[in-house]
Amino acid sequence: MTNEHPLITARNQRTEWFLAARFGMFIHWGLYAIPARGEWVRSLEKISNEAYQPYFEQFNPTEYQPREWAKLAKAAGMRYAVLTAKHHDGFCLFDSQLTDYKSTNTPAQRDLVREYVEAFRAEGLQVGLYYSLLDWHHPDYPAFDDEYHPMRGNEAYRDQPRDFQRYLDYMHGQIAELLTNYGKIDIMWFDFSYGELNGEAWRASELINKARSLQPDLIIDNRLAASGEGNKSFGTPNPEIYAGDFACPEQLIPPAGLVDQLGRSVPWEACITLNQHWGYSASDRDFKSPRQVIHGLIECVSKNGNLLLNVGPDAKGRIPAECQQILQEVGVWMAEHGESIYGCGRSQLEKPEWGRYTQRGSTIYAHIYERGIGPINFRGLNGKVKRARLIADNSEVKLELPWIAKDYADDLFLNWPSAKLPNQTATVVALDLDES
Repeated sequence: MTNEHPLITARNQRTEWFLAARFGMFIHWGLYAIPARGEWVRSLEKISNEAYQPYFEQFNPTEYQPREWAKLAKAAGMRYAVLTAKHHDGFCLFDSQLTDYKSTNTPAQRDLVREYVEAFRAEGLQVGLYYSLLDWHHPDYPAFDDEYHPMRGNEAYRDQPRDFQRYLDYMHGQIAELLTNYGKIDIMWFDFSYGELNGEAWRASELINKARSLQPDLIIDNRLAASGEGNKSFGTPNPEIYAGDFACPEQLIPPAGLVDQLGRSVPWEACITLNQHWGYSASDRDFKSPRQVIHGLIECVSKNGNLLLNVGPDAKGRIPAECQQILQEVGVWMAEHGESIYGCGRSQLEKPEWGRYTQRGSTIYAHIYERGIGPINFRGLNGKVKRARLIADNSEVKLELPWIAKDYADDLFLNWPSAKLPNQTATVVALDLDES
């Protein structure tokens, strides 16, 4: 559109690679891997800085091998990753010159972000960094009256002097470090706004202008202006400079994807955990199956979205074995069916009863979950398909209008010769449309 807002035009250009990639790895890792009760343990259990300090003094992930993480992500079919450089507890996995509360001052004595960036870049993956706008360790971040701070409501903190602008100087300085000292960064994932702390309360315009000056191609999420559950404001045709390049619904795949106020699709990714926690939880073995993950990925793509799937490494720096097994199995499916994911989006066809459609150009991909009884119906496609193939091996698939379906002359049908699908997770048939 000729009258499109220039920020939207720039956003759409920056996110082209992102929307083609479709599948990424989220990595939540920090001191909270030692108590191993999730990344919110400080807030939920109201742990003070002093009581949390032993974890800093113990942190030594001797088995951290980021190249193995990167190889796992790549083998799973992921095209990008995002690591928590700093989470809400304020601990930095990078060698910031603005704090002593960092991994290089723990027994690890390593800049873990640098190693991550180099490892994932070496595997050809796009590199993202997460940075929490909250900071429960910094002396100037709101505590007593804050909604989430571990010391909220603690009378000892009621009258403590706190200079929020000094905290913002610190926050902006650390973000500048991340965007200056580690080469090209593809994604900056901020988390999160809440209450009165949103937008310009973070000096957001200043922050975005600085970030863009350091990394012009950087894509940024929408959480300088929104919380995890709020994405509607992202769709305005006149966005603020800090509105972000993509929305990131949390633990939810939007029922109809995300569109702007004019009904146009906007860039988005669903960030989803593999179990019930973001950070490592030793007792949480409630993992999603590979089939659930694959169906979730297909669901996102069928609605013009991405899937950012989380893993929570343990205190030794290991991605849990269950996560590795799940991702390896996802990778087997992706190796044969990635054509139906990368660069694909919503189909022109309605959602079918047996699975989902994705589409790229004039090719529609039918992801068939259920064999059902009788021939599988492709509604409205009679006379519109010039070729059909099983993408796992490119073998021809015969489509027809059988004699038993003469009442459905607008449709095509696929009649498998067996009662089971070739791939029980999702069998994918490519339908090349006749454009003549």
